[in-house]
Order: sequence, then structure tokens, then C-alpha cells
Amino acid sequence: MIAIDNKLVSDELVEEQFVCDLVKCKGGCCVDGDAGAPLDKEELARIDEVFDVVLPYLPAHHVAEINKQGRYVYDHEFGWVTPAINGGICVYAITDAAGIVKCGIEQAYNDGKVAWKKPISCHLFPIRIQHSKDGETEYVNYEPRETLCKPACKLGKKLKVPVYQFLKEPIIRKYGEEFYEALDAVAQDYFEIQEK
Repeated sequence: MIAIDNKLVSDELVEEQFVCDLVKCKGGCCVDGDAGAPLDKEELARIDEVFDVVLPYLPAHHVAEINKQGRYVYDHEFGWVTPAINGGICVYAITDAAGIVKCGIEQAYNDGKVAWKKPISCHLFPIRIQHSKDGETEYVNYEPRETLCKPACKLGKKLKVPVYQFLKEPIIRKYGEEFYEALDAVAQDYFEIQEK
């Protein structure tokens, strides 16, 4: 484990390699899971903020599901999450012409219509964050899906891109530049040792 402030970061963020291969996985992380995407409490307000702009991006049956479940739901195991349709696809997901599932919120962001990219748990995936019972410590773990993420692990190895480098933008978005620089410094020491 790598300790930075009150965060315990799994060594795998430095040691393992990962690059999303959307052509192969088809955005399956938006479809397959135990619940919708975990949301921080402040993200509930963000969803409310962008909702009317994102709505036209969503398929009609997703909008119907939001009307039935709400914009976010409380799950007893995971806390606040995005609603999912029959325990599957996220209500904010859209499917492009190539059959790749993407985020409707992110599409609105890419089109310059909203300033919020998407829930941080989605942006960080396959990094998962858990909190200690007292809330003092955050555990930052690398948890790729065994089958779904196999192409991403393979592509990461081929391109030699460590997990933390591939996820630089969301790590900085979540924890800031200083945290990322500290993680990168630990990684550089690790790489030097590996080369010896």
C-alpha cells in the first residue's frame, strides 16, 4: 500500500497496466454491475443541475425509468447510486452507432453543454474507493472486472501504461495535482527499482 495523506492506495495502481479498449468491451462497465454508479452526496445536486440538458440525449425508455425510479436512488449496500434498468444498464447511458455504451452526461459535457463530466466513480473506474468505518481513511483500490476488463489489461500491457497514468485526469479531479504528483513520485521510484 502507498500512503498519501489519509489515503491508502493499492500498489496495483502503479504495478498493473490498463487502457480502456471500448471497441472490445463496448462500455460494459455502464451495463454490468451490482447497482448503478456510486454517487458522492454532492453529486446528487450536480445531477439535478445538468438533468434538463442531459435529458434529450437519453433514450425514451431510460427517461421512463428515471420517471419511475428518480434521478438517483439509495442502495443499502452502496449508498447513493444512479438508477439502473432491471439491475443492468445505467439510466444515463447511451449507445452509439457502433454499439458502444457511453455516458449521456459525458456526451453533453463533450458537446460543451454542461460543465460536469460524469460521476467521479465512473471516471475513475476501474479504481474503486472505499472508506474506513470511522470515515478517516480512504482505500483507493484497482478492481478491474475479470472478463470485461481483460482487453483493457491486455492493451495496457501492450502500450506499457500504468493504471494511475491512464487515470491521471480523474485522479487529479478527485484528489488534486499534489496527490497525483506524490503518487507519480512513488511510481518513478518503483520503476527505477524494477529496472535495476
